[in-house]
Amino acid sequence: MTDPFASDGRKAPRKPFTIEEGQRKVRSFVLRQGRFTEAQQRAFDELWPRFGLDYAGTARDFDAAFGRDAKRILEIGFGNGEAFRYSAQRDPARDHIGIEVHAPGVGRLLNALAADDARNARVYHHDAVEVLEHEVADGSLDEIRIYFPDPWHKKRHNKRRLVNPDFAVLLVRKLAPDGRLHLATDWQDYAEQMWDVLDATDGIANRAGMRGAVPRPDWRPQTHFETRGQKLGHGVWDLLYDRC
Repeated sequence: MTDPFASDGRKAPRKPFTIEEGQRKVRSFVLRQGRFTEAQQRAFDELWPRFGLDYAGTARDFDAAFGRDAKRILEIGFGNGEAFRYSAQRDPARDHIGIEVHAPGVGRLLNALAADDARNARVYHHDAVEVLEHEVADGSLDEIRIYFPDPWHKKRHNKRRLVNPDFAVLLVRKLAPDGRLHLATDWQDYAEQMWDVLDATDGIANRAGMRGAVPRPDWRPQTHFETRGQKLGHGVWDLLYDRC
């Protein structure tokens, strides 16, 4: 079988995605599209109607989108979709919603979901803040996952990091009463910021205690990139928070 995550070929067009920050419109990230293959373009053309969710800016009926009533997991910034695909395969009882702005990654995941004949997976190609604010009902998510978000490692760029106090409040609003928030990062400085923000956020509690991390849970696969980094001595921090 052809590997749905293989890549070669052409570049995808760039699209500006923005969010409101105060009174000025700013980019919430830098869109690095990379190489966009013919297979990935065909995925958008042929598979988007099956797996894609078009952003409409209004509350989404996810029961209708999936054709059933089930608990839901949202993964923000799924990259090439490895963890998302792994979870959808192994957790068929729950519905999986992914959000990613990187077009090649979305294309790879669409092909992978088609290869799996996935029935419990849908994806957005849009800004996560806007999706959460306008399309996801409060208290409707069983779990939210954010794996290895862009660390914006230069100090002058730290303000662009996704995990900040306002975003944390938004995440808590979207979690069900017994919901869970799972984050992972391989940047210690970002882990420290996550603890600063999330340990101080009302409505969630760190399962490992204040400024605590847990071993990688079995529902998050270890990626090749992560394995390579650990061989070089890099750390990885998994943070679990329960809605309370």
